Amino acid sequence: MTRSWILCLVFCVLVVETAKPASQLQRSTVTEGMVKVVNTFCCPRRLRCCIPDKRVAIDKSVDEIEARMWLRQYNAELRKRATSATEASWAHSTNMNPVTAAAAIQASSQLKEWRLKKRKETKRFTPAAYSEDLRRQFWLISLDGTPEDSNDLRQMSKLKNDIETLYSTGKTCRDENENEVCHPLEPDLERIFATSRDYNELQWAWLGFRDAVGPAMREKFARLVELKNSGAQEHGFGNYWELFEAPFEIENLLDVANDLWSQIRPLYIQLHAYVRRRLATFYGEDKVSTTGPIPAHLLGNIWAKWWGNIYSLVAPYPNQPDMNVTSVLLQKGYDPLRMFKTAEEFFTSIGLRKLPEVFWEKSMIVRPDDREVSCHPTSWDFHHHSDVRVKMCTEVNHEYLETVHHELGHIQYLLQYEDQPMLYRDGANPGFHEAVGDTIALSAMTPAHLRTVELLEDWPDTHESEINFLLRQALDKIPALAMGLMIDTWQSRGFSGKITADEYNREWWKLRLEYQGLSPPVQRTEEDFDAGSKFHIVYGFAMMRYFVSYIIQFQFHESLCREAGYLQGPLHKCDIYGFSEAGDRLREMLRMGQSQPWPEAMRAMTGQSKMATSAILEYFQPLMKWLREQNKKESLGW
Repeated sequence: MTRSWILCLVFCVLVVETAKPASQLQRSTVTEGMVKVVNTFCCPRRLRCCIPDKRVAIDKSVDEIEARMWLRQYNAELRKRATSATEASWAHSTNMNPVTAAAAIQASSQLKEWRLKKRKETKRFTPAAYSEDLRRQFWLISLDGTPEDSNDLRQMSKLKNDIETLYSTGKTCRDENENEVCHPLEPDLERIFATSRDYNELQWAWLGFRDAVGPAMREKFARLVELKNSGAQEHGFGNYWELFEAPFEIENLLDVANDLWSQIRPLYIQLHAYVRRRLATFYGEDKVSTTGPIPAHLLGNIWAKWWGNIYSLVAPYPNQPDMNVTSVLLQKGYDPLRMFKTAEEFFTSIGLRKLPEVFWEKSMIVRPDDREVSCHPTSWDFHHHSDVRVKMCTEVNHEYLETVHHELGHIQYLLQYEDQPMLYRDGANPGFHEAVGDTIALSAMTPAHLRTVELLEDWPDTHESEINFLLRQALDKIPALAMGLMIDTWQSRGFSGKITADEYNREWWKLRLEYQGLSPPVQRTEEDFDAGSKFHIVYGFAMMRYFVSYIIQFQFHESLCREAGYLQGPLHKCDIYGFSEAGDRLREMLRMGQSQPWPEAMRAMTGQSKMATSAILEYFQPLMKWLREQNKKESLGW
C-alpha cells in the first residue's frame, strides 16, 4: 500500500466521521471543496465509497474555515499587489512625466481589476453566518466602486491621472523684472498667501491658480463623476457618495456632522465677525464689508481653510511676544531634516516607535529642482518591512513644523498597525488617521513645549498671552471645520445629482457663503471650476475625514492629558511630552487599525464611544468669552 493511498484513506475516514445526517445538520463541517478533493484524488484509488452521498449533507455556502483560508490568501495577495501599485504611484508623484504617469495608470488599473475579480468570488460566501471578524473583512472588500467594464476602468484611471496632473503642475505666471516667471502652488503661491498683505497681489495669485487648473479639468471631472457613480451603482450603492461615506460607519453622516457643527458654529460666527472687522480696518471697508462675507483671498491660505497666516493682522494683543517660531527656526539653522527629527523625538518620548531607516532613505521632504513633483504633504505605506515614507516640499517655518507633526502621526499609525491583515491596515475610520498627528501637535505646539525644545524663550503666563495663543489655534481649527462640511455637502450633492455639472460653480459659492461666510474676490461663472483648486476634490478624498478629525483630536487630547496626570489645569495648556502612560493609551488604539468599528477604538482611547464637542468647546472657552466681549457692537453673521 503506497503512502499516498494511505493518506487518502485517512482523509476519507476523517470526512466521513465529521459528516452528519442531514436531519441533524446545523452547519456541516464538510464542504463541497472537501468532497471534491477526496473524490478527484481518491477515485483513481477506488475510494469513492468513502464518502457516500446520502450520508453527507453539505452546506452549499462555503463554511467558515474555507472562508478564513480565502481571506488569508486575499490579504497576502493584496499586500503584494498594493505594494506594486504604491511604488508606481510614488514614482509618478515624485517625478511627474508621461512615462511615470502611464506606469501609474497601468498599476492602478491592474490592482482595481484584481480587486473586482476577487470581489466577484466573494458571492459564494455567506458572511452573515461567520464570525464578526470575517464578516468585517468581507464588508471591507465590498466597499468598492470599480467599474466592471474594462474600458470604463481605463477611462476612469486616465481621467483621474489627468486632473491630478493638471492640479499638481498648475502655475500662475506674471512679469518679474521684464521676464515671465511662473509660480507653482507649493511653495511659491502658498508663500505669497502666507506673507503678502497686498490686496491686488493676493487677488492675482488666487485667480491665476484657479484659471490655470479649473476650466481645463471641468469636463474631465464631470465625466469622472459619471464613471464613479456607475461603478458604485454596479456594486449596490445608490451613488458614489454612499460609497464615500461608508467607511466612516456613521449613519446619516452629514446630518450628524451638521448637528455637531451647530454646536461649534456660534464660535465660528464670533471668530468671523472679529476677523472681518480687523481686515476691514487694514484693507478698508471699500474692500471688506463689516456686515457681509469676507473676500476669500484675504485669509492667508489659497483655499481659506486655515487662517493662521493672518495672525499678525488680527492679534488680540500685538505687543505681547509672538509664539510664531519661524524666525527662531531660521536663526538656529533648522532645515527640513532637523524639523522631522524634532517631531520624531516627541513621539519617541511617549514610548512610540522610532522612524525606520527606510523612512530617512526614501522619503521626499524637500522639493527637488530637476523635475515636477506633487508637493502636497502625504504619508505613504508600502505594506512591507516597515517601508513608510512622507512626500512633502517642506519649508522652514512654524506652519510646516506643525504639518511635520501631523504627517508623522500618519506614519506612527501605519507602523503600529502593520501586523494587522491588509484589510485592517487603516484608521478606525478616515478621521482617526487625520487626528493622530494633530493630537500630538496640540501638545507639541503649546508655548510650554516650544520652550522645552528651546524654540520659544519669552512667553509670559498672562491672560493676554493666553488669548493670543487660543486665537492663533482657533484661526486654523475652526474655519477648517466649516470648510470640510461645506465641501462634502457639495460633493454629496454632486454625486447624488442634486447639483448638476452645469451648476457646479454656482452651487460651490452658494455653499461657501452659507457655511463659511466667504465670497470670491471677482465674479465667477460656470466657465470656471473653483472646486478644482482643492486638492482633496481632485484626488478623491472625503473632507469628512478632516471634519471628524478636528472634533475627535480634542477628545483624544483630553484623554491623553488625563493619562499623563494632567487633571486640573486648562486643556489648552496640557503637554503630554515624556509621559509614556499617554503613549501606552495611544498605542493601544493605533494597533487596532480598522479591525473593529470606530466606537470601539474611541472607547479604547477615551473610555466612551461617541464623537462629542465638549472637549473642543472647553479648549476654546476662554477665547469664546473674550470674543463675545469684543464683538458686542459688531454685526454677527453675513
